[in-house]
Amino acid sequence: MAGPLPCTSPYAPRTIGPRRIRRPGAILPRVTLDIDHVTKRFAANVALDDLAFSAPQGRIFGFLGANGAGKTTTMRICLGILRADAGEVRWRGTPATALPRRTWGYLPEERGLYPRMAVLDQLVYFASLYGQAPDVARRDARHWLKRFRIADYADRRAEELSKGNQQKVQFIAAVLHGPEVLLMDEPFTGLDPVNLALLREAFLELRDDGRTILFSTHQMESAEALCESLAIVDQGRVVAAGTLAEIKRTSRARTVRLGAEGPTLPAWLAAVPGVTAVRPGAGFAELELGPETDPSDVLATALARGVEVTHFEVAEPSLEAIFIEKVGHPAGDAPTLAEDVADSDPDDDAAARSTVRGAA
Repeated sequence: MAGPLPCTSPYAPRTIGPRRIRRPGAILPRVTLDIDHVTKRFAANVALDDLAFSAPQGRIFGFLGANGAGKTTTMRICLGILRADAGEVRWRGTPATALPRRTWGYLPEERGLYPRMAVLDQLVYFASLYGQAPDVARRDARHWLKRFRIADYADRRAEELSKGNQQKVQFIAAVLHGPEVLLMDEPFTGLDPVNLALLREAFLELRDDGRTILFSTHQMESAEALCESLAIVDQGRVVAAGTLAEIKRTSRARTVRLGAEGPTLPAWLAAVPGVTAVRPGAGFAELELGPETDPSDVLATALARGVEVTHFEVAEPSLEAIFIEKVGHPAGDAPTLAEDVADSDPDDDAAARSTVRGAA
């Protein structure tokens, strides 16, 4: 049996040496990851219903939706693990089914590591399936382990690591072979604030190096901090898509930041006519208003009740507010049967990683 082909991707990892930084004003060809009217059914349940959006090359693209919206199913169709019933996925105009597997890097939501295998050994093994020379893979893996502050765990078995550290190892496994497109399914799960910052920094560096990153998350703050473009999906359909600025501009959601003297704001704020949500803090709150509500009415109500207002600001809507406006519930709620069918096998994500890596 022939050995793996040498890695010839122009995006081979360059963890040693200077990064390639995009120059302001540089003219880049319009290259996209196209999800072109994709439909996927599981028996009578529709997981994806004519899903269509495009993720620009060299950008960080947020793929947002509640549990069961169809995000994981879409990623598995990109990878060739599932077949669409209709529509097509393309990268640079080429159907995903015709692309070499090393085009993709995949971080599944569930753990996809070999629990009893040493961390460094399995990283080298995974990279070798894509044609990466073992010595290069070992060098680059050690670089990433050091960068993520887990260099001392290189010879430990994966099962000995915390969930957060396992997540960082999975991230390294996804990027080590230098894929052009990274599909990240809930990449920030289990990370504390320090490790979250490390992963965000890695996202930005990979983007500056020309990679295209599509990731799903329920953490709206992370999505808002990283995304340049995004799509919000609900029940297998796109309900909003475009740049973050465009989506905010067209949203009817309105946010008021209200500060007042005292450790807490009064509970009656939630009952003010037109206030749809309240996110309280110490001495302040963010109020989400209905589209017909005048923010000055909220201020007048607070003053009439004797509140000593220290801060009042009408702000652009948060991504969380837009998400709730479009979907009607927070990101972690309302799973659907269609996605439950898609995710019914607990070993699915481990199998997915093996499938993607095994045909580099």
